[in-house]
Amino acid sequence: MYSISEKKSKGKLLDISDINSFPMGSKDKVFKINNCKIRKIKVANKKLANPLVSKKVEKQYKKLIEYLTETLLDDDDNGETCREALNQIEKFRLIIKNKYRDFLKKQEMEKMSKQLLLLKKELEKKEIQIRDSYLQFMETNKRSK
Repeated sequence: MYSISEKKSKGKLLDISDINSFPMGSKDKVFKINNCKIRKIKVANKKLANPLVSKKVEKQYKKLIEYLTETLLDDDDNGETCREALNQIEKFRLIIKNKYRDFLKKQEMEKMSKQLLLLKKELEKKEIQIRDSYLQFMETNKRSK
């Protein structure tokens, strides 16, 4: 593993596996630098990684928002899509917390969390309404028998 740095190392190998960094590219992507093929690039500088991480997270966030609004507008009988949407919110939140928190600005994270919190509350309300309507349906079926 190589480290490009402004500081000169005095014959010591730098162990950069412990440094918190953002992996750039994918496993199949090959970068060419000075006719050398490089598969993995990790950006450790927060100022350099912020635009990369923001772009990646924003793309995932937009997909999630589209899915959540579609779920809210969809008429679901059993509420399974609401539970799945709530799981997707939690999964996204954990990914941001564990992987990208160090590289995102506080304002970006707060904006996303506020919007997700509102959508989460709406989904929970919808799930409760579906559950209540299901219970009422079951009670009316018991009485009719």
